[in-house]
Amino acid sequence: MRGAIVQLCSNDHPAENTDILQAYIRQAVEQGAEFIFTPEVSNCVSLDRALQSEVIDYQVQDMQLLRLREDAKEFGIWLMLGSWAVKAEGADETRFANRCFVINPAGEIAATYDKIHMFDVDINPEESFRESAGYKPGSKAVTVDTPWGRLGLSICYDMRFPKLYQALAGAGAKILTMPAAFSPVTGAAHWHTLLRARAIETGCFVIAPAQTGTHSARQGKPRKTYGHSLVVAPWGEILLDAGTEPGLYLFDLDLGLVDDARRRVPSLANARPFDAP
Repeated sequence: MRGAIVQLCSNDHPAENTDILQAYIRQAVEQGAEFIFTPEVSNCVSLDRALQSEVIDYQVQDMQLLRLREDAKEFGIWLMLGSWAVKAEGADETRFANRCFVINPAGEIAATYDKIHMFDVDINPEESFRESAGYKPGSKAVTVDTPWGRLGLSICYDMRFPKLYQALAGAGAKILTMPAAFSPVTGAAHWHTLLRARAIETGCFVIAPAQTGTHSARQGKPRKTYGHSLVVAPWGEILLDAGTEPGLYLFDLDLGLVDDARRRVPSLANARPFDAP
């Protein structure tokens, strides 16, 4: 599989971010990419809930999402929008959904996944987050079949919960996607270690497109993210580290390495049930 990661420094204007993303998609197609992966909240990075309410749409009304579906159809590619902020449907309409979209070459939405684990933390006195105040958590793990193998979907903070990835791999996933908008503080401490661990534990490829840099904001406090989009092999080798510059980064995967890693260390097959202490 020839894949491409788009590393973004999204702002709080969805139409502008979509323009940038479409340009990268065209470049990726010209370089032979068959599957393109984007970071968490590709359409809108903002800490201002009032502004988000103005610029974020329901999934069925989101014209920027429609533009990208049309691109996937025009170019005949698979596209994973690592996440796309949309207004939550149903009874809880005061919050948004942090939703991953996998779009197939017909421009159809092949799968969606709503982020399960909410980033509610106090990193230090200057940096704290309450993701659950603005976003409704999901409750269901999701896999999706592609021509190259089954993908297991997740988003950012999910990567700290290994049972999710054991369940995805147990359901047949060979590639785990972990799009993110990671804090620079926790990124420097944990990002590479967590992603390599998830790959080694499951014998899966890990694809982790990331937001990077300082994100301009019309309202509210600007946000900073860590960057370093990664692709990790099932044996734990880092195949791609995009550093901190926004841009397009291509990679090639040999899915045969999944079976090879699991043969060498069959931890999924050797797992046993046990009683908790």
